Amino acid sequence: MKKMEDRIASMEQQLKALKERRLKAEAKRKREEAQRAKRDSARRVLLAGTVVLEKVDRGEINEADFRKWLDSALTQAEDRALFSL
Repeated sequence: MKKMEDRIASMEQQLKALKERRLKAEAKRKREEAQRAKRDSARRVLLAGTVVLEKVDRGEINEADFRKWLDSALTQAEDRALFSL
């Protein structure tokens, strides 16, 4: 009987360890997914901004209109300073 109880206790410890490994793996996957989403978002913003700035430089988007967009959208002094607003 003692041997069976020891075996059950050992299996319960193994189960607990496996559950902890699963939780750690899920947390790591979620963390990596969030980091990937953040990188993708930053890349989209960078690419979209690059396209818009190039169109302004080429005259395809009116610079005065672009500055109005920025003026109404940017509220932080640091951001506004980048565009001399």
